[in-house]
Amino acid sequence: MSLAFTAVPVPPSLLGESPFWHPDEAALYWCDIPGKQINRWQPGVGWASGEHQQWAFDTEPCCCAPMPGGRLLVAFRDGLFRFDPTTGDRERLADPPYNAKQERFNDGKCDPQGRLWVGTLFEPRTPEAALYCFSGRKLDRMVSGATVANGLAFSPDARTLYWSDTSTHCIWAFDFDVVDGSLSRQRVFAQFATKQPDQDLATYRGRPDGAAVDAEGAYWCALFEGQRLLRLAPDGRVLQDVSLPVRCPTMPCFGGPDLRTLFVTTSREKRPVAELAAQPLAGCVLMTRVDVPGLPVNFAKA
Repeated sequence: MSLAFTAVPVPPSLLGESPFWHPDEAALYWCDIPGKQINRWQPGVGWASGEHQQWAFDTEPCCCAPMPGGRLLVAFRDGLFRFDPTTGDRERLADPPYNAKQERFNDGKCDPQGRLWVGTLFEPRTPEAALYCFSGRKLDRMVSGATVANGLAFSPDARTLYWSDTSTHCIWAFDFDVVDGSLSRQRVFAQFATKQPDQDLATYRGRPDGAAVDAEGAYWCALFEGQRLLRLAPDGRVLQDVSLPVRCPTMPCFGGPDLRTLFVTTSREKRPVAELAAQPLAGCVLMTRVDVPGLPVNFAKA
């Protein structure tokens, strides 16, 4: 399927991640993890311009979620922090539950109760990463055995939690109790073929990265190095296969006043020179219009 994508009119990130639409500010936020920045873009008239702000840090902001009053809950490599964009102040809420020299937080989102669910990335690339839940008081380890945690999303009724391990090309689904935050019945939701040694990228279909769920319960997944998005039904069937103008999408989200603008963060970090020359939008946030709206972002309660 082909959709017409344009780029948000701001400079590209090295590796954009964790986009969300802030309904109170009518603005898009996202992280540039290796660039150590958080971005905010408030569209202008016609969405061809707008106000762009950036906040720079000494360590990687890996994912972020809105909080009441304009603050953000941010998972940095060195822990969870309450960040005030107005003053630039960071207030530590939790220490990292890992050795920060070889592991960092990665993809994460809040559930409808305001708990932050956040996975980690184990840099030696062995299955030592995990999924954590932060309730505002403590950080609990919920699932283990991943390498690059990604794909966190919730079904519209909040009875299913999705989570993926990019390295194993696998997306899982869990039964989720939104009241007590417990997980059960882990099962494979989607499995993708792994890249073979010396396989050309033209024949490689990508591995699951960040994701979002729309109002019909379909799971939109970015396929890193696959140059596409997949829209999957709740039973795992492929509903749409959307081609992109860049090789490495990282995460979709829905925004705009009707939540029918689809945004996709992308990466240009460590990509071949020839690829970047052929794909000048690499690292940009892409946007297009879709028929089915997404779900509004959940605010953190911490």
